[in-house]
Amino acid sequence: MLIYFDNAATTWPKPPGVTDAMRCCLDDKGANPGRSGHRMSLEAGQVVDKTRNAIARLFNIPDRDRVIFTLNATDALNMAIKGSIKPGDHVITTSMEHNSVTRPLYGLRRVISVTKVPCAEDGSLNPRKIEKAIRINTRIIVITHASNVTGTVMPVREIGALARQKGLIFIVDAAQSAGVLDIDVQDMNIDLLALPGHKGLMGPPGTGILYVGERAQVRPFREGGTGSHSTDPGQPEVLPEKYESGTLNSPGIAGLGAGLEFISQTGINTIREHELGLTRRFIESAGRMPGVKLYGPGAEAERAPVVSFLLEGQDTGAVGGALDKWYNIACRAGLHCAPDAHRTLGTLEKKLVRFSFSYFNTASEVDFALQCLRDIRGRDLAEITGGCSC
Repeated sequence: MLIYFDNAATTWPKPPGVTDAMRCCLDDKGANPGRSGHRMSLEAGQVVDKTRNAIARLFNIPDRDRVIFTLNATDALNMAIKGSIKPGDHVITTSMEHNSVTRPLYGLRRVISVTKVPCAEDGSLNPRKIEKAIRINTRIIVITHASNVTGTVMPVREIGALARQKGLIFIVDAAQSAGVLDIDVQDMNIDLLALPGHKGLMGPPGTGILYVGERAQVRPFREGGTGSHSTDPGQPEVLPEKYESGTLNSPGIAGLGAGLEFISQTGINTIREHELGLTRRFIESAGRMPGVKLYGPGAEAERAPVVSFLLEGQDTGAVGGALDKWYNIACRAGLHCAPDAHRTLGTLEKKLVRFSFSYFNTASEVDFALQCLRDIRGRDLAEITGGCSC
């Protein structure tokens, strides 16, 4: 039986109802939403609207039309960053970011300047360092809400208040926190919020969201194919069409809606407590295990359900490969698309093994994995190849 500890990449399995919602959309509402006046098109549009409303409720977004459907969180971050920046701008980010933030900024390096504020060895961030980095030409602060390597939660509320006070645009990458931690775009002064549909929101891959706040002046990332204002030569200004060019992934959005319904019925607090309970269980036991080195905040800290570690004396890729091949445990070993985070932790060369838990994992699975690590610790892994990804 497979034990799946790679939920920071994609949550699996999906809740009951996700597949059924997607199949129903394809079988019964398979037309193009918002493009025609016939019944199937209207029903497909209703599916999209229902999910848009659910997202607005979950994140306290006052205007549902500011919920923009994207391909994924990376797509949303590209839209937010590239659509907001002008030549000569200065951007502040941190040393714990995923490359979905660092690469768009690197691509703009010839026209903007970037300050990467260093985080502590556990990945934590002092908001005062953000304040000290502000310049006269600073336009944007962009940070992750929770690290995909250590699970460290950043002080989003404090930084949001600072950004609002200084008149800056605040972009938050919620790839590891949406559906797990409480997010209120108004209370946290978030101007642009990027969300994946396939992780904590429990929807299918190929779904994502960008919240565009009233203060954000984002240039459209794509143009055409809106199905409205067709006589206008340029992109319409009306939301959400301004940012939603082309046919929406209505089956995926239907599945995302089912995932959101599961979260609503189960309760985000219930989900969080279960996932963090498993995280604490692993950290407390692994922390007492000789030869295991954990990275990130302790068991009692506020965190996402993500833990990374080393087995001293063992190759990281071989450990990941052994867990997969010998014990049927799916996890991720490597740099986790976040080399800056590994530089911060001092693990760029060694890399780390990452376990990330979901609501569908169990305490017995955690205990079994711990026993497997005890076993692997003393074994020769020379026969194991692969198992490590960047």
